[in-house]
Amino acid sequence: MRPMKKILGAGTALAGMLAAGLVVAQTSNDTAPEARYVMDVGTHAGMMGQGDRREVMLRLGSRLPATGGAPKADHFLPEGMRMGASVPLITPEASKGGTDTQPFERPKGRLLIFWGCGAHAGPGQPVIIDFAKVAKGQVPPDLFSASIASEVGPRQSNSRTYGDWPNGKSNAQVRDNSSLIGQHRIAGNYSPEISFAINQDFMAAPRVKAGSAGDGSIPLNWGAVPAATGYYAWAMGSGDRGGNGDIVWWASSASRQFGGDLWNWLSPGAVSRLIGQKVVMPPSQTSCAIPAEAKAAAGEMMMGFLTAYGPEANYAFPERPKDPKVAWHPKWTAKVRYRSQGTFMPGMPDMGDAMRGQLPGTEGDRPEQPKPKPCKPKLGGLLKRAAGLGSGC
Repeated sequence: MRPMKKILGAGTALAGMLAAGLVVAQTSNDTAPEARYVMDVGTHAGMMGQGDRREVMLRLGSRLPATGGAPKADHFLPEGMRMGASVPLITPEASKGGTDTQPFERPKGRLLIFWGCGAHAGPGQPVIIDFAKVAKGQVPPDLFSASIASEVGPRQSNSRTYGDWPNGKSNAQVRDNSSLIGQHRIAGNYSPEISFAINQDFMAAPRVKAGSAGDGSIPLNWGAVPAATGYYAWAMGSGDRGGNGDIVWWASSASRQFGGDLWNWLSPGAVSRLIGQKVVMPPSQTSCAIPAEAKAAAGEMMMGFLTAYGPEANYAFPERPKDPKVAWHPKWTAKVRYRSQGTFMPGMPDMGDAMRGQLPGTEGDRPEQPKPKPCKPKLGGLLKRAAGLGSGC
């Protein structure tokens, strides 16, 4: 599975560019809400007959200090979540520099960027980026999508006091039969109590079929996902070029825009604007095609992902006045964001086998692999995290 590992690890340079320069100011305005809360809710298509995998990420940011000791907060869950009465929102420990002794591997090769749904690539493709130049700080202008307003939300870097989940202090896990429906309550010593009811459950996950056309392109088809506000697909492959480490990247947008917040949860308003700009596919579209030129450059193996952006629920106390002329200063705000993702691999009969390291013809002759040792996610793992492929280790 060396090609697969190469594809999954290919985001090192890209993730570095995404992470560079992200500076977030602390929210300290007295008119800002005392607390902001975000629930990011996701669904990932199951593989090999398994059920869909569900995920929830919780973030509480406050401009208030903790009272009565160290920061402490809990999210109390409805019974349908099947995770116990509550999960703790833990303040991450400050990072200690100098603990990672592994040497940095300077990226090699090139990144070949293709875009657009169609049998053949349009003019000006591919855009070629030399990783060696990127490593020296020579980042091409307008590389990532600049038309998307970043929806950062609460972070430790922009909050006086902060807590999140999942974390290393809780063993609770979202189950494949967990349900969000019901009353949710957040209580702690650094924010007012937050309470709201959710009536939108986890989204269904898209099932993507990747075919093979006579012209060399890869037709993609999927069933419409209920509640989806739009779709975005991307795929990566590892070109050979004499072993120089070329990476091929394709995105479904009609223009050269990819990465950045397109990997993230996006509000329905942002998705609607991006549909108008032909960056995101509308919810009525259920097919696309990877151009033949991208497939030829990628070689024998590509891995792809389809994101179905979903609805968003917003809560606040007190609620926004109906009269827009009345000043509104909420004590707290809360947001629930939805998305779902499917995975595809052209040429593979079962995506689940690929993810388990079982290529066609190798079933039964591969010895059981030892469990990997715990590790700290590296910078390149951001790409895997964004794609929903685990912790990034």
